[in-house]
Amino acid sequence: MKTYVPKPNEIERKWHVIDADGQTLGRMSVQIAKLLTGKSKAMFINNIDTGDFVVVINAAKVRVTGKKLKDKFYYRFSGYPGGIKSVSVGEMMAKYPERVIEHSVKGMLPNSALGRAMYKKLKVYAGSGHPHTAQIAGAKVSDKGSSGK
Repeated sequence: MKTYVPKPNEIERKWHVIDADGQTLGRMSVQIAKLLTGKSKAMFINNIDTGDFVVVINAAKVRVTGKKLKDKFYYRFSGYPGGIKSVSVGEMMAKYPERVIEHSVKGMLPNSALGRAMYKKLKVYAGSGHPHTAQIAGAKVSDKGSSGK
């Protein structure tokens, strides 16, 4: 019996809209990563990008548990001595709420060219509006990753 390997023209990509209003960041990010990688499909192969497109709306209303708003930090380093910068989750949510979800999902994707291709299919918006209504003509708004409110 031979293993089935889908060809690029056989991969059917769907669009999913996820409303982040009131959802926990980590639980929602796991569901988004599964959709981007294609693990929810029967034709999943770990070395081929079979994932779907994901549009996240209301990113500013996502919630984090515990004291993460003030105790969790994102770091970046310029490469120079003393060039480390840190921003708390609370500051990031106030200024760029999309980046919190993007950073969380990016850490769950493979660290390779395949992961970068998957990451390009993620679209995150702070408000409820987005410019992808034409692509999502028949897609339903899902509450993937929602924990009991």
